[in-house]
Amino acid sequence: MKNNTLHIALVGNPNSGKSSLFNCLTGLNQKVGNFPGVTVDKKSGHTKLSETLTADVVDLPGSYSLYPRRLDEWVSYRVMLNQDKEIRADVVVAVADASNLKRNLLFCSQIIDLKVPVVVVLTMMDMARKKGIKIDLPTLERELGVPVVAVDPRKNKGIAQLKKAIELTSQQLYQAPVRDFIDNRSFADNAIQEVKTHFPELSDYAAIHYLINHESFGLTPVMQDTIENIEKKNNFNPTKTQAEEILQRYSRIRQIMQQAVSEPDPLQKTLFTEKLDNLLLHRRWGYLILLSVLFLLFQSVFWLAQYPMDWIDLGFAKLNQALSSSLPDNRWTDLLLNGVIAGLSGIFVFVPQIMILFGLITVLEDSGYMARISFLSDRLMRTVGLNGKSVMPMISGFACAVPAIMSARNIENRKERLLTILITPLMSCSARLPVYTILIGLVIPQTYLFGFLGVQGLVMMGLYLLGLVMALIVSYVAKWFIKIQEKSFFILELPAYRSPRWSNMVTTMFSKARIFVFDAGKIIMIISLLLWGLSSFGPGNTMQNISSKYETLKAVPGANQSVLHKEYQTAKLEGSYAGILGKSIEPAISPLGYDWKIGIALITSFAAREVFVGTMATLYSVGDEDEGSLLLKEKMKQAKKHDGTPVFTLATGLSLMIFYVFAMQCMSTLAVVKRETRSWKWPIIQLIYMTGLAWVMSWVVYQLFK
Repeated sequence: MKNNTLHIALVGNPNSGKSSLFNCLTGLNQKVGNFPGVTVDKKSGHTKLSETLTADVVDLPGSYSLYPRRLDEWVSYRVMLNQDKEIRADVVVAVADASNLKRNLLFCSQIIDLKVPVVVVLTMMDMARKKGIKIDLPTLERELGVPVVAVDPRKNKGIAQLKKAIELTSQQLYQAPVRDFIDNRSFADNAIQEVKTHFPELSDYAAIHYLINHESFGLTPVMQDTIENIEKKNNFNPTKTQAEEILQRYSRIRQIMQQAVSEPDPLQKTLFTEKLDNLLLHRRWGYLILLSVLFLLFQSVFWLAQYPMDWIDLGFAKLNQALSSSLPDNRWTDLLLNGVIAGLSGIFVFVPQIMILFGLITVLEDSGYMARISFLSDRLMRTVGLNGKSVMPMISGFACAVPAIMSARNIENRKERLLTILITPLMSCSARLPVYTILIGLVIPQTYLFGFLGVQGLVMMGLYLLGLVMALIVSYVAKWFIKIQEKSFFILELPAYRSPRWSNMVTTMFSKARIFVFDAGKIIMIISLLLWGLSSFGPGNTMQNISSKYETLKAVPGANQSVLHKEYQTAKLEGSYAGILGKSIEPAISPLGYDWKIGIALITSFAAREVFVGTMATLYSVGDEDEGSLLLKEKMKQAKKHDGTPVFTLATGLSLMIFYVFAMQCMSTLAVVKRETRSWKWPIIQLIYMTGLAWVMSWVVYQLFK
């Protein structure tokens, strides 16, 4: 403890109410980072315990025991064994679900035997009462030998008592139990004593963990060899020791439960959760309900985000207009308007989708239904190398791949998390919608099958389904090439259904938005400025010559200034480095039926897929102020190649749609993938395989329909 600031580590089983307690203690005074060397979220926050004492709280990943199996469990384990250099806990708050006390006490008892300052917190007391469970807190506290406090974070009950218990524990007014929870010495008496001669500060139980996991600790090579010799000398068997320990702990827990806990006959009462699961997990109705929930989730994100996204776009447009009218017409103004402000617009326009998506996901998690979604989808996902937790990022990708990829953090297995990240951009996000709309309207006739099924609508639905099917195929193939030797277990606890904690939803929404703006936003801004440069400059005197030419034309009496301005913008784009790039890739895209203008649109839409429409409007000398996309479609229909044939035939239009289904043309997504994987390797692989897939599939479609 330094400067009257206490350091608290919050630990507990998954779904024990630990995160709700963390949010109750810290509110909005929290931040999200990553633990050193891993991509597991580290949530830390600040709280006030008393008038003179404050605390920094770290919410550690949920663990079932002190024998870690998953990456996130290792994070908690290293902190508890004092192997994390950045986190040193003065007090450990062990959270236990009162409605599943027997299972939760296993982890709590292990923490107690480490002889660190501990406060046990009981949550879910309302669920315990509904089950008919009665807990004698003074008896439980006496048997455990540490303070026990019952809280309800959702209603802010017991928080003051908890803060007082933490303060008293930090002042050592509560002493660690003199005797161990179980007789740890009985497992390996001599070996434990020998380890403690080198580490006298360790408890007997901590010494056992040094014997079992010392290879993962930051010890010197000499000390590693010393502990190895102790193991061999005493014939120490880690597996046997773990098994005996667990048996002894549950035997002791059973004794405590008999004294401190009164439980009814489990056959007496069927809870609301069980009745609801009979419907929601039904072999037929469960899947129909799941599809309905996912459809509503997707549509809600799309509908609810539309207005704030439009307001953000309008706000930046008005800002751009105001600055352009007041600032001098020079290169710096152009950089500010079309580089900086355009880049900021590309960042903030995603914020509503991110906040709404994560808000709705938090509601599903708090209510308990998220675990059911993973359970229902696990069988299908496993056949392609994923698991049930992959379904939510994939479905979320229909709204926006950026928050969808961020939500893949909930997947514990590294291989499955990586596969999910690699395939999620194949879901057709809302940014593709303007592209699909104009191309379908351009090449697909407005006819009906059977008098009511619109062909244009069927094509639109087919594009979305195509991305989903291809994602599953890619995952099935990729699972054979990604060699991460990590066993995948889908062990899932189905929590009780509860009303969502709305403050938790708000906290999560702002937290995720902040992560995106300040982390991924940096990379987006850099790429936006790069794209501006490519579109604004050309080799040699090219841009000057274009300007001189059109200044002369504008000076001619009777010249149509509006038409000349549009032609001037088109000529500038053609002569820029972006235009040169478009012509340079024409040989690669001509087999797909594309010309250099479409090539420019492909390059510029790397910033965001919907930029395709604006780029085509500029190239075909169409402004946004008149008939908009209707006039653009007419101009695109009239566009001719050098040989006089139409550019946008049925074959070209379908090929271009397929290209946008599969191509990685979103710098925001690449930026987020880089952040989530902490490497440029995977976004580069993603860019290459999706571009290659887009080219091959577009070529096949073009050959079939030309």
